[in-house]
Amino acid sequence: MLPNLSYLQIHAGKKVNYQLSVPELVEDAIKKGEGYLVESGALTADTGQFTGRSPKDRFIVEDDITRDAVWWGNINQPISSDVFNALYKKVGEHLSNEEIYVRDVLACTSPDYQIGIRVVTENAYQNIFANNIFVRSSETDADKRPEWSILAAPTFQAEPIVDGVPNPNFVIINFTEKIILIAGTGYTGEIKKGIFSVLNFILPHQHRVLSMHCSANTNAKDETALFFGLSGTGKTTLSSDAGRHLIGDDEHGWSDQGIFNIEGGCYAKCVNLEEDKEPEIYQAIKFGSLLENINCFPDTRVPNYEDTSKTENTRVTYPIDYIEGAVKSKISATPKNIFFLTADAFGVIPPISKLTTKEAMYHFISGYTAKVAGTEVGITEPKMVFSACFGEAFIPLHPTRYAELLGEKIEKDNINVWLVNTGWVAGPYGVGRRIQLRYTRSMIRAAMAGELNDVEYQRHPIFGMHFPVSCPGVPSELLNPAKTWPSQEAYDEQANKLAKAFDENFKKYESGVNLNTLSLRV
Repeated sequence: MLPNLSYLQIHAGKKVNYQLSVPELVEDAIKKGEGYLVESGALTADTGQFTGRSPKDRFIVEDDITRDAVWWGNINQPISSDVFNALYKKVGEHLSNEEIYVRDVLACTSPDYQIGIRVVTENAYQNIFANNIFVRSSETDADKRPEWSILAAPTFQAEPIVDGVPNPNFVIINFTEKIILIAGTGYTGEIKKGIFSVLNFILPHQHRVLSMHCSANTNAKDETALFFGLSGTGKTTLSSDAGRHLIGDDEHGWSDQGIFNIEGGCYAKCVNLEEDKEPEIYQAIKFGSLLENINCFPDTRVPNYEDTSKTENTRVTYPIDYIEGAVKSKISATPKNIFFLTADAFGVIPPISKLTTKEAMYHFISGYTAKVAGTEVGITEPKMVFSACFGEAFIPLHPTRYAELLGEKIEKDNINVWLVNTGWVAGPYGVGRRIQLRYTRSMIRAAMAGELNDVEYQRHPIFGMHFPVSCPGVPSELLNPAKTWPSQEAYDEQANKLAKAFDENFKKYESGVNLNTLSLRV
């Protein structure tokens, strides 16, 4: 039975494909020229003009639900109901004249917070993505309207002057209608992050459940760990470790019952992917997986993961059960350890520090990492990046709402919180060296094993947090970053520069909130 899509402004005049199997979708994608199979059996597709999200073209409808709740600004841009309604009708008419793919899925593995989602796409590969990234259900009902719906129309182009949006592409979230419109872009990440943005509003605002942009794993003793971090900090790599089981790689909720995955799959970066370094991801690239914007070696179907000519944001999505040993239970225990990962290109943050609750809330709001500011000859100055809650682009509420929930949970269960620098020591980028992955793994394993509980700690004179002076498997001189620099004066200058940037960034969150007593040196 096919679903009635009239409530979505879709009155289909062409073929509607409902709940097709992955083999059927792969066949359609190949027939339509959307992609081809690589050697491992995965489908690779090109997402077109957009190979990443377009944050400036994302809007939230301002209405009675959102007007006084949303943190409006450059991230959450308001748009009127009238503009939404007009575009909604146009997108519906557009999809009515296309062959479309409809899939009913779920978000959140916890039954208490699970929502149904209907994803309508123009392309078969987008529907494969929806099948892989969301929670799959065998109990679908075409007659039943799911709670939320997504319309993804990559070939629809808005007329900016007429339609009230700045560009032909757009993403609009409507919390009253429970509709997400995605148009003018074939990048599947907009589908994923659209629902994540929705849940970042619903879970904390309506249920006081903390929604988080983090990976999570556990072990046989149900000792859960969370890993927060921006791109390039090692979040995916460090959460994949021998002896531990992946809960999820990107989006989670934290309720009174424990940790649950928001998604049913993974969306991993592929740039420079190597089997020996990330075997779990490499081996998950098989039939049913979807590669995006990947080039193969000439005259082969072998992916070249070093080729970034299309984009550095090459991706693969696959169901979580493609990862051996992944957790299939719906809820895992409250975490024992939380790790904030930062790739500090200034070389001044200690490799591992233990944070108090206030320090944890401060660093959570700050969401700091650093990146090299380009590839031009002679430019080696690192660039500071601050992203509130390690996912500012996806949080509709003020960052302190999430930080308050985090602080409450840390205090309630006496959870260990660690700040881990996966970046540089002995100098900034271009002078110093990157901390070896084996040392970072040793520090994280020691923290989770309780081996850092009773060691001596030293207070950092500039940043204020405390760092251990010894750790199994790690040279002691590495733990104090100042000692790795050739000059104490040069270290202090760089550290004070970064500390000042932290303070300046935090000022935008202080006004009118009960976290204004927090500072870098609490």
